[in-house]
Amino acid sequence: MGSSRPDHQRVVITGMGVVSPLGCDVNVFWEALLAGRSGVARIQSFDVSDFPTQIGAEVRDFDPSTYIGRREARRMARCSQMAIVATLFALEDAGLQGGLPDPERVGVHLGTAEGGFDMAMQGVSLMQQRGWRRVMPFMLPETLPNMPSYHVSQFFGTLGHLGTCVAACASGTQAIYEASELIRRGVADIIITGGTEALINEFAFAGFCAMRGMSTRNHEPERAVRPFDADRDGFLMGEGAGILILERLDHARARGARAYAEVLGGATSSDAHHFAQPDPEGRGATRAMRWAVANAGLVPEQIDYINAHGTGTPIGDAVETKAIKQVFGERAYEVPVSSTKSMLAHGMGAAGAFEAIACVKTLQTQTIHPTINYETPDPECDLDYVPWEPRRARVRYTLSNSFGLGGQNACLVLGLVDGDGDAP
Repeated sequence: MGSSRPDHQRVVITGMGVVSPLGCDVNVFWEALLAGRSGVARIQSFDVSDFPTQIGAEVRDFDPSTYIGRREARRMARCSQMAIVATLFALEDAGLQGGLPDPERVGVHLGTAEGGFDMAMQGVSLMQQRGWRRVMPFMLPETLPNMPSYHVSQFFGTLGHLGTCVAACASGTQAIYEASELIRRGVADIIITGGTEALINEFAFAGFCAMRGMSTRNHEPERAVRPFDADRDGFLMGEGAGILILERLDHARARGARAYAEVLGGATSSDAHHFAQPDPEGRGATRAMRWAVANAGLVPEQIDYINAHGTGTPIGDAVETKAIKQVFGERAYEVPVSSTKSMLAHGMGAAGAFEAIACVKTLQTQTIHPTINYETPDPECDLDYVPWEPRRARVRYTLSNSFGLGGQNACLVLGLVDGDGDAP
């Protein structure tokens, strides 16, 4: 069953780029996921000795001035720096490094949960220590969530749609879905989309530690994020940027571009339950999954792989498992499910973009990356989580889940470009 849409409404992914705790090259990133390599370690960017959680997944040795220019980079929040660099890689991957074919038909639509929060912290600290006159004029605007999209647009000269999706942990996934719909509506031929986040700082750690949401397994960082495992004790913070180049299929074909995968559909929903805890019956997640599959023109029986939200929280993983069962029935036990966050931790606004890229690589390679640290079965989490080792499988359609603070749910369905053709 292929897409029933005409080619001018079909949306494909023609380029990808990452800045991640597992590397800044998509193939390196993917090989690390297949190898079950964790990006979690003791935090180095600030003193964590007084915090109950002292570990997370940082992007180490990231020097944006190599790509942006030192003075310009210094005036940007870290999330904007990473978004620009990941976009540079994605455009090169899409064969667009020589320039955009029609800048007025190229848009930017990125997701982020907090935006330039690091710049806000720097500005407040500077003002408190040295007075308001020492605050730089760029510090306040750099805190705005739309600044990563602005910087990407300004840096690469896009002149079309400019937007930002702020949807907590679902931001990256929702941004990609919204970007695909913009192309279908004829707003643009190409949209730079994905997510970016740089939220590893003292205040974020203080807030999540106060909520008792993060793992305290500081003595074994690489084993701390344990999605679906009976001994899981919370998520961990990650960071980075994942960028995808979305393009109208006929436009991509006209310029001879390679199409990695097709964005078949997606959906969003609200729990309308609690600002931090999911609906215990998983009703919001269930709706988002069902609607996304239907929006893609598919039925649940056609989904071959689920990239789970899978953060490692005691409540969240059990609720997601329940929701998957409600959507897939008895077949839920046959569908492979794995958690990218078991290795990357929770990249917040970047998480869904990382996971979309993992789904694209799954379709390309017909290989599913594992969920690491799954050792002790939990009766409430009894699906096939692909523990520890990658798995070869015939995958035509993938479903990616992102469920966030504020009852924010987003799901994305990707597929092989020719839909029902034989898997490579």
